Amino acid sequence: MYKYIFAAMTAVLATPVYAGTVYYVDIVNTAASDVVLFEVAPAGSDRFHSVLGNGPLHGGGEAATIAIRKGGDGCTRDFRIGFADGSVVTHRGFNLCHYATYHTDRSLHTQAAATGKP
Repeated sequence: MYKYIFAAMTAVLATPVYAGTVYYVDIVNTAASDVVLFEVAPAGSDRFHSVLGNGPLHGGGEAATIAIRKGGDGCTRDFRIGFADGSVVTHRGFNLCHYATYHTDRSLHTQAAATGKP
């Protein structure tokens, strides 16, 4: 069952043109460990803000929908995901304009391939 979490992330000085644009992203935790932290930042900024509320997102397929305002900084965002087992993954450059679903286990595989470590 889907658990819906709506959180809005706004840029500090969002222009009126972008103020009404909201992107909805389904976060699907297909990893084995629970997601206990999910943060979003404008790409390359390291200004992360938590968008996960109401407890952990359980591993094995539990999902939540988050809302992210477009703002004046474009479509790309960085995600930082913290798992109950203590691991933290940062996914850089997720494109909100092209993708509406994010799977946590795909980020783990991508990071392992890039670093040579699980």
